[in-house]
Amino acid sequence: MSVSNDTIKYLAVASWVEVQEIDSDKSIATPANQTQKRFRLDLLYPLRQWINQIDVRQSKLAHSVCRLIPPQCPFERDINLFGRTLFHIPPLCKLNPLYEELVMLRFRALCYLADECGEDITQYC
Repeated sequence: MSVSNDTIKYLAVASWVEVQEIDSDKSIATPANQTQKRFRLDLLYPLRQWINQIDVRQSKLAHSVCRLIPPQCPFERDINLFGRTLFHIPPLCKLNPLYEELVMLRFRALCYLADECGEDITQYC
């Protein structure tokens, strides 16, 4: 399966679609509702853009990205004592504000290795 750069860009854009719940009382657009737009300051926006603009076109870079970014969250753990599970620490990677950008960068690197270089990527999964 071949994945073009356009497909990757559309996936990155589609991952940022935000769906907001609409209250039944405010379902009709009025001037009062339109003036209540919230201003959000995104301090990580330049870093997100920089990560999204990294173009993986070298196998050495692709291998490094695949080694540095883990395929699953490394923080998920079961705490056991005497063979019994005391508690479970859930995966906390979704709390990382750059999680989606890093996953997409890893995906682009894996696609490059598989499609362009013809390498077996099962060692990175």
